[in-house]
Amino acid sequence: MQFNLAEMWQHMGIPAILVALVLLTMGMASLTVFMERVITLRRSRAGSRAFAKAIGSRIEGGQFDDVLAEAEKHRHSHLARVIRAGLSTLQHAQQTVDISGLTPVDRVQRYMERFMEEIGTDLRRGLSVLASVGSVAPFVGLLGTVLGIISAFQGIAATGSGGLSSVSAGISEALIETALGLMVAIPAVLAFNYLSTEVAREELGLNHASSNMLDSIEDWAERFGTSHAPITETRTPAKKVAVAARRAAESEALA
Repeated sequence: MQFNLAEMWQHMGIPAILVALVLLTMGMASLTVFMERVITLRRSRAGSRAFAKAIGSRIEGGQFDDVLAEAEKHRHSHLARVIRAGLSTLQHAQQTVDISGLTPVDRVQRYMERFMEEIGTDLRRGLSVLASVGSVAPFVGLLGTVLGIISAFQGIAATGSGGLSSVSAGISEALIETALGLMVAIPAVLAFNYLSTEVAREELGLNHASSNMLDSIEDWAERFGTSHAPITETRTPAKKVAVAARRAAESEALA
């Protein structure tokens, strides 16, 4: 029998066809997730570089309202989201009084811890699909192979012929399922490992920027001995945030 996928598909039983369709669906899902994550990360890095370049002089000059306005223009940048979250939370904390007695600096720190967890969750969105496809697809292919071999032996029992020619077609169709499962699983595992590395590198740069921003806010609070003075009274923390933003953007560019 000539190796012809179209002909094999026509001769496949319903169980084998269902298994093949499941594997094809899993393959399309993993490919979609991979392309979406790659586009999202590249768009975020490009936006972060543009954002860091745009806010360089503004943040050093203490123009935090302008920085927040600029961050709104780079909604796809995770760096812009981090800086915007920290500065907007600080401004809100300065204008309100917490009944728990926490200072604005403490409130910003607590909020940023939760926000960075949200950022990490957003960066890892869809990776569970790749992990599931990479681990399950070989077993789904094996299931198709088992069903195909059972069908082949049922054909032998029905015809009463046990020659190699009578089972070769059924066995080859069954083994196609295993090959298809591996063809789906291997790229999914490689894509998962690649994206996990990229996400970890992205998180490292963002955590570094967030930590530097929090250090700058603490330094500002210690210098002025109050947490309620206008943030534009000093440029020292602004310079640190600018450096943190640039470093994060540079690390994303190298990623």
